[in-house]
Amino acid sequence: MVILLLKIYIFIVAAIMIIYAIRSFVFSINRAYGEQALYYQDILEMDLPSVTVIIPMHNEEKVVRHSIEAMLVQDYPPGKLEVIPINDHSDDNTGSILQQYAKLYPELIKPFERKDGKRGKPASLNDTLEKAKGDIIIIFDADYIPPRNIVRDLAVCFKDPEVGAVMGRVIPLNINNSSLARLLDLERTGGYQVDQQARFNLHLITQFGGTVGGFRKQICKNLGSFDITNLAEDTELTYKLYVHGWKVLYANRLECYEEVPETWSVRYKQVNRWSRGHTRCFIKYFIPLLKSRYLSFREKLDGALLLGIYLIPLVLFLGLIDSLILFYLGEMTILNSSLIMLILAIYNLFGNTGPFFQIAIGVLLDGGKQRLRLIPLIMISFIVYLFSTTKGGFDAILDSIFKRTPVWEKTIRFRKAVKHV
Repeated sequence: MVILLLKIYIFIVAAIMIIYAIRSFVFSINRAYGEQALYYQDILEMDLPSVTVIIPMHNEEKVVRHSIEAMLVQDYPPGKLEVIPINDHSDDNTGSILQQYAKLYPELIKPFERKDGKRGKPASLNDTLEKAKGDIIIIFDADYIPPRNIVRDLAVCFKDPEVGAVMGRVIPLNINNSSLARLLDLERTGGYQVDQQARFNLHLITQFGGTVGGFRKQICKNLGSFDITNLAEDTELTYKLYVHGWKVLYANRLECYEEVPETWSVRYKQVNRWSRGHTRCFIKYFIPLLKSRYLSFREKLDGALLLGIYLIPLVLFLGLIDSLILFYLGEMTILNSSLIMLILAIYNLFGNTGPFFQIAIGVLLDGGKQRLRLIPLIMISFIVYLFSTTKGGFDAILDSIFKRTPVWEKTIRFRKAVKHV
C-alpha cells in the first residue's frame, strides 16, 4: 500500500506540473491573440474620491526623497489627497527627512511615526488605516517612483461600486545595474504584461500586489484589516475581496517604477518571504475560496492554482524524495527516475518561475527583442527559487502548526541617496 501511494504521488506531481504548463500556455495565447480587457481608462471625471496614499518605510533614507517628490507633483484635486509616509521603527535618517517635507508641505505630507508595536508592513498598515482620511487607500512601496497621473487613474476606477481593489503594472528601473536585475525585468514582464492581463481578460483572479494599487478603506476594515502574522498582506486582501464578492481590476497601462534586488542573497530573502506568506494564505483561504458563492468554477480553479504557485517547488522536492525511496526499494529503475524528474523540472520551470511562454510574449509586446537572449538564464533563477520557496513553504506550514509569528525582513536598497529636499 505504501509503495502504491508513493507511485500515485509521482503521477500527481506530474499532473500538477502539466496543469501549470497548460495554464501558462493559455495565458500566453490569450495575451497574444485574444480580446484584451480594459480598465476604466481615459475617463474625465471631476468628482473624484478622497484618497490617502500610504508609503510604508523602514530605514529608507536612500529612496525616501524620490517617492515623496513623486507625490508632490501628482495631478489630483487639492484637499482630496493626503500622503502618509510611515516611519516604521527606522533608526536611520528616514524620520528627519520626512519631517523636512512635512514642514514644507503640511497640508499634503503627514508622516506617521511608529515606534511601538510590531514592525512590518501589515501592522503598520493597520495602524495607518485608523488615521487615514481618504475613502480610497493607495499604496506605494518606498522604493517606487510613481508617474504624475497614476493616483488619479487608480482612483477613478473606484467609480464602479463593484470594484474593491485596483492594481497597476510594476516596471524595474535599475536593470542596467546587474545581470540579476535584467532577469527580474523579464520576470516582471511575464508576470504583469501577460499573466495579470490574461487573468483580467479571462475574468479570473486578478491579484492585488500590495503596491502600485489601491483598495476601499472601509471594505478592508470590515474584512478584518491585515493579519499581522502574515507576510503576504497583498495576497490575503485579494482573496478576502474575492470570496466576499468584490472585483479586483488590473490596469496594465498604469506603469510604476521600482528598484529590484541586485544581488542573489537579497533576492533569495525576498522570494522566501513571499513564499512563506503566500503559502500561509493557501492554508488559510483554500477552503473559503472553494466554498465562496460569489465565484464561478473557473475562478475557483484559477484561484486555487494561484494560491498554490509557491508550493510547487515543495511538491517537486517531495517528488524527488518519493522517487529516491521508490528507487532504493527496487520499484523504479534509474532511467525512469531520471526521465520523470527531468520532465518535472522542465514543467516546474514553465509553470512557476516566470513562465517561458509568458516572458517571450511579454517581451514581444513590449519590444526590445534582444532581451529574449536572456531567457535561458532563467534556469539560474529557477535553482535559487527552488531552495528559497521550498524553505518558505516549510516555514509557512510550521508557522500554522505552532502559531509562530514570522519576522518581517526588509529588502535592502541599492540606490544612492539624494541629499537635498
